Formats: sequence, C-alpha cells, structure tokens
Amino acid sequence: MGQEIAFWALAAVAVASGVAVFVVDSMARATFALLASLLAVGLAFLLADLAYLGVLIILMMVMEMLVMAVFMVMYMMNPAGLMPMKMVHNQRIALLVSGGVFVLLAAGVLLTPWPERRGLPPPDPTRQLGLSIMGPKMLVMMIVGVAILATMISAVVLATHRGRYDWYGDALDAPRPADPVGGPDAEAAPRSHGPAGGHGGEG
Repeated sequence: MGQEIAFWALAAVAVASGVAVFVVDSMARATFALLASLLAVGLAFLLADLAYLGVLIILMMVMEMLVMAVFMVMYMMNPAGLMPMKMVHNQRIALLVSGGVFVLLAAGVLLTPWPERRGLPPPDPTRQLGLSIMGPKMLVMMIVGVAILATMISAVVLATHRGRYDWYGDALDAPRPADPVGGPDAEAAPRSHGPAGGHGGEG
C-alpha cells in the first residue's frame, strides 16, 4: 500500500514539474523543474524494481541539467538565466500538436490488446531487460563502451599542453612541480634528465 501511494505521489510530482517547465518565466527555473520531473520518474522506476533504469535516469538527468545550468551561467546575457523571458512560442500550434499526440498515445494505450502475463516475473528484471534489448550484442556494446572511454581519455591527454614530465622532470623526482603559468616571480623546478637521475639546468 505504501509503495503504491509513493508511486502515485511521484507520478503527480513528475507531471506537475513537467507542467512547470512551460509555466515558469526563466531558463534556470525551467531547467530545475525539468530536473525535478525526471528525478521523480527515476524514483518511480526504482519503486517498480527497475533499479538499473532508475539509477541511469537519475544520474544522466542530474549531470545533464547541471551542465545546462553551468552553460547558462557562462554564456547567457541575463544573469544565470534568471531574468523573466517568454518560454513558449507558437502556443496555438504547440497546443494542437501536443493535444493530438496525447490523444493518439492515449488511444493506443487503451485500444491495444495487451498480452496477459504468463508465469512469474524473472528473479532479476534488470538482467532480463538487458538481454531483451541487447540480446547477443551485449559483449560488443561493452567493448565499444570501453573503447569510447579510452578514446575520450586519450583525447584529453593529447589535448593537454603539459604533462607530468613537464611538471616534475624526466625522472619525476623534482621536489616541486614547475609553474605551469610562469612569470617573473615563478621559480622553475629543477628537472632530471635520463634514468640515472642527473639534474640539469632549470627549465
């Protein structure tokens, strides 16, 4: 009973926050209203024993909304997107399109002959969902994910102007790192050259 009450409460929060996205008058408030709506959806997934999807939604949406907030602070002309502005454009067309889509989706939900459940639910719904979606391609996607991560790390390493050898010398034994900025008052750290550890001049 308590789980059902929590589910419907989260559903109400998700819908109310989604409506608030189009009601508030600033980009920042709309961003955090959307974040609240998606967090409620993620928690509802957790209540439905879909732990993987729930955690995935929460993590992805939190990071995405925070990145949006950072970009608003950095690039928007008004302070952090908090100044009032018109958030909805082409209201009549938007209402017609959204109303038509809602009617079609509701009709599909009500008129579709959904199959009845046979047997008991699987002991691990997350694993079963992954197998149903990915099937035999699970290993390929895992390898691709690791390859993408390695590519991102390599791109960051190659994009950096200075590395640890520039900071601590060739043998990484400098007592203090070299100043990455430099300047008239910056004292450069001594650097060693070669595996023997002989110290050269300042650099």
